[in-house]
Amino acid sequence: MQFKTSNEPISIFSFSSLTDIVMLLVIFFLLTSQFVIQTGVKVKLPGSKTNEPSTPSQLIVTLTAGGAVYAGNEEISIDQLPAKLNVMKGEKMEDNLIIRADKTVAVDLVIKVIDAARSSGIDKFTIETQREQL
Repeated sequence: MQFKTSNEPISIFSFSSLTDIVMLLVIFFLLTSQFVIQTGVKVKLPGSKTNEPSTPSQLIVTLTAGGAVYAGNEEISIDQLPAKLNVMKGEKMEDNLIIRADKTVAVDLVIKVIDAARSSGIDKFTIETQREQL
């Protein structure tokens, strides 16, 4: 019995495994891209029964229970906030500011953040809350 041998390249290539891998990568990147907006600062948000989802924004100011102010992920003083918001507004090309304030933060500090944003030319504000459990 003789076996047939040839030196010709194989002209059939199975794309099924390659397309499976590409499809899994596309799904992975679509799912993980939704979680990029959250900052790394942990705060206990105030509760609201009529909480609505906010529009995604890159302009986020976080106020912690200890009185720290974060513009994005960077801790700054309240006096530096207007200049930092000007820079962030120019980079992100957005005009909606999301304020993530801990529920123990004084209203005075929130008003100072709003004043700093208005002096930077930002007129839209969203105070982020979490839905209360019924």
